[in-house]
Amino acid sequence: MRPDTPASTTVAQAFTPRNGLAYGLLGLPLAFVARPLYVILPNHYAREFGVQLATLGAILLGARLFDALIDPLLGRLSDRLFAHSAKAVLALGAFAALVLALGFALLFFPLVRAPAALVVWACIMLMVTYAAYSALSVSHQSWGAMLGGNEAQRSRIVAWREGLGLTGVVLASVSPVTLGLPATTAIFFIALLLGWLAWSRAVRPQAKAATHAAAPGAIWRPFWHVNFRRLLAVFMLNGIASAVPATLVLFFIQDRLQSGPAMEPLFLGSYFLTAALSIPVWLAVVKRLGLAASWLCGMFLAIAVFGWATQVGAGQTGAFLVICALSGVALGTDLALPGALLAGVIQTNGDSGRAEGAYFGWWNFATKLNLALAAGLALPMLGLFGYAPGVQAPQALGALVIAYCVLPCVLKLAAAAGLYFFIIKQPRGAA
Repeated sequence: MRPDTPASTTVAQAFTPRNGLAYGLLGLPLAFVARPLYVILPNHYAREFGVQLATLGAILLGARLFDALIDPLLGRLSDRLFAHSAKAVLALGAFAALVLALGFALLFFPLVRAPAALVVWACIMLMVTYAAYSALSVSHQSWGAMLGGNEAQRSRIVAWREGLGLTGVVLASVSPVTLGLPATTAIFFIALLLGWLAWSRAVRPQAKAATHAAAPGAIWRPFWHVNFRRLLAVFMLNGIASAVPATLVLFFIQDRLQSGPAMEPLFLGSYFLTAALSIPVWLAVVKRLGLAASWLCGMFLAIAVFGWATQVGAGQTGAFLVICALSGVALGTDLALPGALLAGVIQTNGDSGRAEGAYFGWWNFATKLNLALAAGLALPMLGLFGYAPGVQAPQALGALVIAYCVLPCVLKLAAAAGLYFFIIKQPRGAA
């Protein structure tokens, strides 16, 4: 997919840093809440409440599959609300934000402690929290895609959202350890309120007639186009490659590196901080190479870094800190570029202003499915091969290294091949 020609979109041409901050600020609390939900929660329930890894994997798999399945429906709802008015979208966002805040608090501070009741509680609260998160994020992503523009402009819009999101991730990486979960929850509540208020004052996209959203089978519309199917396949392979180490990173730090809790914020903070700092660099690369080729560079960097991680052992915290920083640089492409590529696909398919919700509904479906597979398959497989938190047996640690380092490399290679042959080398104008 080659750099396209500038689009004659007034909103995109007028997109200033002030507009970027107003639109993108909601990305901060959405990313802030994502890290505790996807990274801290499994470790928290395993160590604090003694929930078995196999049980945790089943809970997360079920909740994330439910979350993934409702995303396309939420996307269709978003399209209909956009066709009505931006105020209707903002009203949905306000309701979803309230439910998200309540669900987050009740997940980390459960009102029950009995093992069976805790499992049921976690299942219900996860489904409620994920649904609210999805409704808010699909609407927010669709809003940004509807602003339009050429490749550089689209990547800039996404970069504001994801760059501020990385700021949220860095805060979420540090606050649970340094301030505790109660303070972390309060910070999230404040950031969510400020993000929604800023969003309500952002540049508003111009929606078109709701012919697609109201048509029978509109939910499947994105799959009519081969360019979307190809991009989605690459996105899923790459997403699973990123989701597996995200799920296992705390286990790797604690048991492979044998590092104490005090180092966790440094490792994770450097990962997300370098990702945020790398985004302007990647945007400059996009201007020279285009979105797809820049993303390919990021994939190869990630493969090299995780290959190095296989050689890291107990006590090698300095080497792992560099690995975290370099993998964060690679992460910058995963955050800023695929969404911009999707916005270009929507434009190419003639669906701008009509069906962004349908596209991002399936896009988020793929994201959640990746996370579900990572948790639902990686955790039980580790348990099957003898790994459990705190186990130092060579076979157990070897299984952890393969799952955390080798498997992501294999999946990234498959994603890179798909990106090159199906997108970069695809015939111009193929849809």
